Amino acid sequence: MSARLDWPGTLKGLKRMAPLSLFVIAFGLAFGVAAIQRGLSGLETLLMSGMVFAGASQFAALELWGPQIPLIALIASTFAINARHLLMGAALYPWLRHLPVRQRYASLALMSDSNWAMAAADYRRGETNVGMLVGGGIALWLAWMLGTLLGVVFGSGISEPERFGLDVIMGCFLLAMLVGGKLDLGVLVPWAAAALAALAALAWLPENSHVIVGALAGGIAGLLIPPRSKPKEGSP
Repeated sequence: MSARLDWPGTLKGLKRMAPLSLFVIAFGLAFGVAAIQRGLSGLETLLMSGMVFAGASQFAALELWGPQIPLIALIASTFAINARHLLMGAALYPWLRHLPVRQRYASLALMSDSNWAMAAADYRRGETNVGMLVGGGIALWLAWMLGTLLGVVFGSGISEPERFGLDVIMGCFLLAMLVGGKLDLGVLVPWAAAALAALAALAWLPENSHVIVGALAGGIAGLLIPPRSKPKEGSP
């Protein structure tokens, strides 16, 4: 099934993603505050959000940030956290492969979990317009940048982020992703493995190693779970 990308489809995708994007503003605000507290300048924080556009990885980078940055650990943890994008991109490849090369890779540059999930649903329904992926990505990026900007503006005046609950937004966001989806082994096992491995690393391994250990444990657990067999035709 070939795909196409045009402005009306992109605009429709942006509108569909707009309500969900409002929640991303709070997430971006938390990152902006955390980045300022870690010593990044406002410009550095905005450039990081604009160019990286990967919330979980950016928070992980802040965990490793300091006068001496462990570059190998930073690269490894970022790759581990974002390794799921390899599978996400592969899942959409049959849909996107007929697009011109520039459109194809520009679309993937805007891919995040939320717009990928909605675009994948469009693909399964037989939709040929990939505007959900692009427009949804634009909506999420704009919301992420707005939230980061708010965090930068107010971050320098917030000496104790925990008083406002900004230190737990990341955890609440991830928890909402977990309990908001379908709770099966394919979801619970990787999350549980990541949590247990990270806690163990906090207790017994060097500082900051819990970031990469948890990410790797969750990714490996997800890979080891056998795919569910499809029900036979005619079965209930």
